[in-house]
Amino acid sequence: MKNVLLLALLLCVRLLTGQAELLQSGPMVGYSDMREVLLWVQTKAAAKVSFDYWEKGKKDARIYHTATVETSPATAFTAKLVADSVQQGRRYEYLLRINARPVPRPYPTEFQSQELWQWRHDPPDFSVAVGSCFYVNEPAYDRPGRPYGSHYEILDAIYQKHPDMMLWLGDNVYTREGDYTRTGFFHRYTHTRSLPELQPLLASVHHYAIWDDHDYGPNDSDGSFVLKDVALETFKLFWGNPSYGINGKPGITTRFSFNDMDFFALDNRYYRAANHRTTGERTMLGEEQLQWLISSLKESKAPFKFVLLGGQVLNLTPKYETYEHYFPEERRRLLELIDKEQIKGVVFLTGDRHHTELCTYRTPSGIEVYDLTVSPLTSGTPKKLEDDSTLVVPGTIVLEHNFGLLRFTGPRKARVMHIEIYDADGQLLWQKEIAAPK
Repeated sequence: MKNVLLLALLLCVRLLTGQAELLQSGPMVGYSDMREVLLWVQTKAAAKVSFDYWEKGKKDARIYHTATVETSPATAFTAKLVADSVQQGRRYEYLLRINARPVPRPYPTEFQSQELWQWRHDPPDFSVAVGSCFYVNEPAYDRPGRPYGSHYEILDAIYQKHPDMMLWLGDNVYTREGDYTRTGFFHRYTHTRSLPELQPLLASVHHYAIWDDHDYGPNDSDGSFVLKDVALETFKLFWGNPSYGINGKPGITTRFSFNDMDFFALDNRYYRAANHRTTGERTMLGEEQLQWLISSLKESKAPFKFVLLGGQVLNLTPKYETYEHYFPEERRRLLELIDKEQIKGVVFLTGDRHHTELCTYRTPSGIEVYDLTVSPLTSGTPKKLEDDSTLVVPGTIVLEHNFGLLRFTGPRKARVMHIEIYDADGQLLWQKEIAAPK
């Protein structure tokens, strides 16, 4: 009898372990709304995946179930499932199932639904992690010499701050010369997403993303990139944004809200003109995306309106891929429209440059516009900064691996944004408070 029980126990352990071995990366928490939350996972081979979830801290809580999806090589073995039985303003725990077997993780797997605070009380305090330029080494495909990626412990430092959400500001994946096929894109995104240090952060923080050149294609790539639709397909498979593209047009542009703040994610690659062309339409965003942005900003009632863009907007340095360097006329139009429409509270959140800084610009009518660049997470860092922009706030330049944390506090009509920049070990480098404009 003892042998039978032992055999049954071993069989049970083998079944559970076998399903866990099918897990490639994730689970990851995507967008959050009041009535639904997106959950993401990737397996190593075809498998049926689903999630159970229940309200945290509630005795005898009812267990809800997502649909079951079978992963396949056509979608890089990824799956997106919607938890559509959530109620507003609650926190849930969840459990991944692979082939109907539970696959518990050795760290918290949780998500939250957004709170219905409007017309009831002040908006909740919350925090947002921000960062860009995330390079994960793979020697077989990396360039010779010193590894370009390092300080992966920064991911644990972010996790330990327990932000409500994280914004990935581009170059979240670095494609290499061997990656410019559909197979290559799937491999590169899979390799980056599978980093062990990343998994706890994915599992309990809501993630939103934009791209820049390296997760879109080759260095400084533009709308002429022949695999841009493959890049878009891959981006959509691996991220959990609420939507992709505007007005029926392809791209990564979207808009979402978290509590009382609005976020506008822009696409600076899909419709971009070649940087060095001297004829034709000189645009990074394209007229349709530009007009959509201005209309959306004008309609927004948020105290701060965050515009997510892969490259710097305000910095005046005429080099690299700053907006001013290649598309100064479109940059001027954007800032003029913000001024003419009297849109207050605009904060650009940008990456690309492998350093962190805060820039500020006052429009002719006195509207304050900010550009917070946060970079890099793990990519190479510069020895010095060749920068002559007069718009940089003194004391905000950081040349080491770092991330940002935006905290929002205060009553509805007097919200305050606290900007905090931390090093790879989670030590504070600088902080600044900005009151929402009246």
